[in-house]
Amino acid sequence: MAASAAALRATSRVASAQSYPTRPVHVVVGFAAGSTTDILARLMGQWLSQRFGQQFIIENRPGAGGNIGAETVVRASADGHTLLMVPPAVAANATLYEHLSFNFIRDTAPVAGVVRVPNVVEVHPSVPVSDLPGLIAYAKVHPLSFASAGIGTASHLAGQLFNRTAGLRLQHVPYRGDGPAMADLIAGQVQVGFATMTASIGHIRAGQLRPLAVTTLQRSDALPGIPSVSEYVPGYEASSWFGIAAPRQTPADIVEILNRETNAGLADPAIKERLLDMGGMLLTGSPADFGKLIANETEKWGKVIRDAGIKAE
Repeated sequence: MAASAAALRATSRVASAQSYPTRPVHVVVGFAAGSTTDILARLMGQWLSQRFGQQFIIENRPGAGGNIGAETVVRASADGHTLLMVPPAVAANATLYEHLSFNFIRDTAPVAGVVRVPNVVEVHPSVPVSDLPGLIAYAKVHPLSFASAGIGTASHLAGQLFNRTAGLRLQHVPYRGDGPAMADLIAGQVQVGFATMTASIGHIRAGQLRPLAVTTLQRSDALPGIPSVSEYVPGYEASSWFGIAAPRQTPADIVEILNRETNAGLADPAIKERLLDMGGMLLTGSPADFGKLIANETEKWGKVIRDAGIKAE
């Protein structure tokens, strides 16, 4: 009887996975179209649509630092037909917002990591430095400001961590998104940036910004010859990572098949080349691997936010 019950459960899981999805899947993005999160969601959504023979529709729900999109998925039916393109903001928001109506780690099921993207320490060409030690020395005697995409965003926290570990006091200037922040950095209204590689690479290649270092522990193939911050500031690491999550009670077999197909996409030469060109480092692995990353990053950035007394707008 026990063997029969086990076989029946296994058969049910296989049947559930084989029938999924039964209708279009909505992939929620908590930021506007054109953001890094949106670009990655569309790239992976197209792949999954082809693999499953069913539409994966990108649904932009911007606002509250990505919390509106996250809550949409937390409250959705746990049947695999509503997913979230997870941005790094979820790790910061757990501490940044005191009265969230959900707990991201508790209320979602990690599905798969997609990519880790370095931020770039970059300066306007008018700043008379050519490397990171030069920036640190210059900033200790000259007032400089750094732009971010907003309070609590990856570019803000990367800059805040740099201030703390390098012993600097760069003045934070928050904007509403990467676009306005990048525009003022290029115009020289602010002198330093910590934007993602995705947002930065085109302007760097055009000579509008000077890259000094990448914020991941390893150097990036997208900017050969540019060192990592940790080569000069030991222990420093900050990056933007992205993946896929589902509502908490989503069946394990659906999570597993989505994980498998996402990893297959990361192995596809065309997708792999696109992500690497963005400076990305692939995050292949299990749902548990992605869940561990979210938990570790939530703890890390929670400490930075509390120590710096950062408050949401």
